[in-house]
Amino acid sequence: MPAHRTDGPYVVVCNNGTPALVAALPTGLRKANQRLYAECRRRGFRHLQAAVDAVQVPGTRILVQPGTYTEEPSLAPPLAECAALAEKPTLSYEEHVACPHAQNLVAILGDGPDHDSRCDGRLCRLQIEGTGARPEDVVFDGRFQRHVVIRADRADGIYFRNFTVQHAPDDGVYVIETDGFVIDRMLGRWNDAYAFLTFADDHGRYVDCEAYGNGDSGLYPGAASPQYGTRHAIEITRCRSHHNFAGLAGTAGDSLWVHDNDFSDNTVGIGLDSLFPNHPGMPQGFSRFTGNRIYSNNQDFYRFYRNGTCSKPSAERGYETGVVCPSGVGPVGTGIVLAGGNANEFKDNWIWDNRRFGVMQFWVPAALRGEQDPALQLDTSHHNRYIGNRFGSSPDGTLAANGTDAWWDEEGAGNCWQDNTSAFGTVTTDPGVLPNCSAPPAFTPPNLVKTQSLLACMAWRKTDVDPVGCTWTRPPAQP
Repeated sequence: MPAHRTDGPYVVVCNNGTPALVAALPTGLRKANQRLYAECRRRGFRHLQAAVDAVQVPGTRILVQPGTYTEEPSLAPPLAECAALAEKPTLSYEEHVACPHAQNLVAILGDGPDHDSRCDGRLCRLQIEGTGARPEDVVFDGRFQRHVVIRADRADGIYFRNFTVQHAPDDGVYVIETDGFVIDRMLGRWNDAYAFLTFADDHGRYVDCEAYGNGDSGLYPGAASPQYGTRHAIEITRCRSHHNFAGLAGTAGDSLWVHDNDFSDNTVGIGLDSLFPNHPGMPQGFSRFTGNRIYSNNQDFYRFYRNGTCSKPSAERGYETGVVCPSGVGPVGTGIVLAGGNANEFKDNWIWDNRRFGVMQFWVPAALRGEQDPALQLDTSHHNRYIGNRFGSSPDGTLAANGTDAWWDEEGAGNCWQDNTSAFGTVTTDPGVLPNCSAPPAFTPPNLVKTQSLLACMAWRKTDVDPVGCTWTRPPAQP
């Protein structure tokens, strides 16, 4: 995992707005930035992509001074061979290399294609750091012009620190097929999909980050390297993810260690799943959630579909005023949703004021992820453990009940609940009795009545946010 560096080769990025913003910084930081600005005027860059393109030595730091950067050169009309790639759902690494700005405002294409997976190119161990006092001092604003604001592809050792990414039709920062990354003290906001998306990565860390106003999730560690309980692939700690559709989501969110974070005021606090095809590492499993605060996830952002706001172009929806347009369906008022995960542990978390469920776990048939083998259709929702969680109150003693503390569709083997407590005396559950962790791990089939209630919500579409029989998209009453 890369470490933050304060020495070594560097280049500087600044723009015309930098001097006024630097003048408002605290004294020590102001003087350091004034020296950097003088250097930037002599031999610096006005755009991050130009600085990335100029890097020659692995391990270079790019110091970005206060300002708002919109990367205008990346918006030049594409070559004819690149124009067709702009709306293609998925591009190969080679296509991104050939047409880096077909979908990306800033493209960091780190290694290859070559004969091995070792990162030996000039962009390995790149560090991009804002030099302001807070992330909001340095802003990369996509203005909904490209799918991704900053893409790091096969960029082993990439380190992002102390700046903001916003206004992407898809993702603020997207790190893919990368071994070693850090998202440190970053802010991601007002993106149609994800603030921070990491996919098919290993040795990663999110720390001291914040995400809000995103239409899918603030944090998305999807398809992380599956380590099957031997170690963690990605650590997430001391982050705040709030006022998104989901605070954290992860299809095939494997081998995560998520601890000491706040997930609040989303539609769903945390969602892990095995629902969608074409994600390596299926089915999801072997993640740990410890010491998190998961509360007040009751936001009915579906109302912006009902009133027509989400039918407008992204730039006209008013994300800055609190609008969020959910990209999918989820149960409003739920702290944790585990949809088809195995061998996960939720321990010592504080879970309160989620009006539907504190925790929700259910089976997902393998066919939904493209696996048709009949023998595998019941291969999810096994050996998950919920131990020592505190329901119904915050760490400071504030009382606020969940609608039901724990809901389970009753499918699986080895799922267990033990030593959980409620500030209201009794942990509320459905079914009324849940298996203890000392019980034999016998398999039980799904409750088909519950399964039918889940299937009704699978008919959700952006043009039909209230399908018949689905109650998920309406907020429950205060318990």
